[in-house]
Amino acid sequence: MNRKAFAAALPATVPVMLGFLTLGVAYGLLMDAAGYGVLWTFLMSLIVYAGSAQFLGIQFLTAAVPLGQVALMTLILNFRHMVYGLTMLKKYRGMGKRKLYMIFSLPDETYALLSSTRPPEGVEPHDYYFAVALLNHIYWVAGSVLGGLLGAALTINTQGADFAMTALFVVIAVDQWEEIKNRLPALLGFGATLLSLLVLGPDRFLIPALGAIVLSLWGLRCQLEDREGAAA
Repeated sequence: MNRKAFAAALPATVPVMLGFLTLGVAYGLLMDAAGYGVLWTFLMSLIVYAGSAQFLGIQFLTAAVPLGQVALMTLILNFRHMVYGLTMLKKYRGMGKRKLYMIFSLPDETYALLSSTRPPEGVEPHDYYFAVALLNHIYWVAGSVLGGLLGAALTINTQGADFAMTALFVVIAVDQWEEIKNRLPALLGFGATLLSLLVLGPDRFLIPALGAIVLSLWGLRCQLEDREGAAA
């Protein structure tokens, strides 16, 4: 491991650490309330590492949902990660074996950091990206295990704990809005999502909204790149 890269990545990941520890505790508590011990919580956070999909996974486990339905629902819920991956093609180029882990470890929070922050001067970019991803993964696992241990040791009312994920998304969105200069992509995303929700309803809007966002960004790619170049 490159200590210099990890030292540089640590301050940048502190906001995610605070969110992931809190959110992870909520997840661990919900897992314990559903009857799954700390080991299951640890393995889910280590291997699945899917944030909102893990919260949904608790319902899948308790209801014994068929595997095919689980796969379909997870694909719908995490379809946005395919878009994330496309925007990371240049940054991940040349990372060697670490690229596989980088593809795996790209939740919303890591994507937000990697897309909005730059490595400090003197730090190799690929080492920095890897450090950010690994630190965030560690925070999530640590928070989940802590929540599982607390749930096993204490009697805690977990009602509303799953709202922590929504709260974290709101915080990330506000931070991104304040940081970026070109807000057109965010406005396109909001507009397409709202329109799809109003037309199709809450049960069927997600995939059409994501498709509309991708097509809008693709169609306006040249204009967006020109704006970024002018801002730079």
